[in-house]
Amino acid sequence: MKSLSKINLFDFDQEHLKNYLCYAGEKPYRAAQIINWLHQRGVTNFDQMTNLSLKLRTYLAENTDNILPEIIDEQISNDGTRKFLFKLKDGEMVETVYIPERNRATLCISSQIGCPLNCQFCATATLGFKRNLTTAEIIGQLWQVIKKMENGGFAKDRIITNVVMMGMGEPLLNLDNVIRSLNLMMDDNAYGLSKYRVTVSSAGITPNLYKLRQHSNCSLAISLHAPNDELRSKIMPVNRKYPLKGLIIACKDFFAKEKRRAVTFEYVMLKDVNDSQKHAKELVKLLSQMRSKVNLIPFNSFPGCNYEPSTADAIEKFRAILIKAGINTIVRKARGDDIAGACGQLAAEVGD
Repeated sequence: MKSLSKINLFDFDQEHLKNYLCYAGEKPYRAAQIINWLHQRGVTNFDQMTNLSLKLRTYLAENTDNILPEIIDEQISNDGTRKFLFKLKDGEMVETVYIPERNRATLCISSQIGCPLNCQFCATATLGFKRNLTTAEIIGQLWQVIKKMENGGFAKDRIITNVVMMGMGEPLLNLDNVIRSLNLMMDDNAYGLSKYRVTVSSAGITPNLYKLRQHSNCSLAISLHAPNDELRSKIMPVNRKYPLKGLIIACKDFFAKEKRRAVTFEYVMLKDVNDSQKHAKELVKLLSQMRSKVNLIPFNSFPGCNYEPSTADAIEKFRAILIKAGINTIVRKARGDDIAGACGQLAAEVGD
């Protein structure tokens, strides 16, 4: 029987698709076949899914669709970074960033339109919050960029090896759709990415960290940016609800059973705000009882922001203190800042 409203197949991971097919009277193993066609082969035409029965193909054509976000603009940085502007079904926009490196290529994906957290050093915060992205809108960013590469649009030989949920929005405030997307990214019938190469970045929605760990084996990065509650609450209002003590405990627990894995802490370097040697020593103390990695991020300015980037000397002195304490610390190289594609710069503002 034909349904009144069609279901988007890109909203399903394999487990949810099995449930849908069972409800429709089909065998569960068909889910893996459909996932393979949609995500690994990039085929959306049901007639081409030749290992499915004609009955199932007809049912899917009548009751489902394959609506994905559409790439409507692309900007290319001098360093090879590419920023894509996606238009969604309701006309809203999000941005996605492709970052090529010597031995890998990373796609930075968005999970919300805007962001509700109002971090003071992030351009996305200036948009406010509009809505969560659906699973189809999240995974569709990866699907469309891969399709563009395969069709010769760019870098056909530089396949995407890593995905980071570090674009617009707070992933853990859109947990169900993010988890389904992560499942697809790591599904061998879809994108087959390793758990070490799929990373969720969160400002620290502490209760949802436990839920994420329960339902996904992804890697984790925490947007920390301050070593004490007073400063962090000032620049990241989310800390008032989820302060550092509980956040650090959740981070210690996240990989407690996997001795080889560590949480990455992101720390944007703001001049005369959080970049002193005193702050570095506080950070060492905060992270002293857990395995961790620290990425120091030179601040990327944007219109209307009052913060300035730390000097190279301040960053190096900060890093030296962490290294001396045995904390694996790197300074992240700025990528795509000339196209507003660097960390903290995504805003998806579009003129006529």
